[in-house]
Amino acid sequence: MRIENKKIASKKSSVAWLQRQAKDPYVARAQKEGYRARAVYKLVEINEKFKFLHDKQIVVDLGAAPGSWSQYIAREFPHSHVIAMDLLEIKPIPNVEFYKGDFTTDEALEWLNEKIAGKHVDVVLSDMAPNTTGHQKTDHLRQMTLLEYAWDFAKQTLKPGGTFVAKSFTGGTTNELLIDIKRSFESVHHIKPTASRKDSVEMFIVGLGFKKL
Repeated sequence: MRIENKKIASKKSSVAWLQRQAKDPYVARAQKEGYRARAVYKLVEINEKFKFLHDKQIVVDLGAAPGSWSQYIAREFPHSHVIAMDLLEIKPIPNVEFYKGDFTTDEALEWLNEKIAGKHVDVVLSDMAPNTTGHQKTDHLRQMTLLEYAWDFAKQTLKPGGTFVAKSFTGGTTNELLIDIKRSFESVHHIKPTASRKDSVEMFIVGLGFKKL
């Protein structure tokens, strides 16, 4: 990868990022296997551990850009219906329906509900993350807000036995939210995939066996 803009390329942070990318085995693997981002291996690892993805499912992918999670599902489970959303545009992926917009708006939710068409969802994935400020408490609160939005959607749309996988930050959820999630699933797990960078504060909540209360 080469940055043409000399001002950007000269910044220490940009140089460090490029050096880290060049040494990252997950970046090399993603390029070799044709995936858009190294993040795909987070989902691969979570699914290999809990085995919740299958063919002929309805899967909602929130915070999808650049699309590697949707790409993996469409490739490995070609008869599943993948519905993806992000604030950023992504290049089209065969068998994936995509909406560019803000998940927290009424317009986005209306689009999602139209695509679901009254059916129950098998899996809700959320890799949504806020633009970080560098202030840990502020970033954590913003991430928890996105998690709450994702969970509220999952609660309303998941089928009995369904799965919820969502990004959180180290420090955990609020007690009220975690209690609500735990009582709504047969089991709830916390996992930091090996593909997550060591200096990242991200982790994932995995709810298995949704119970329609």
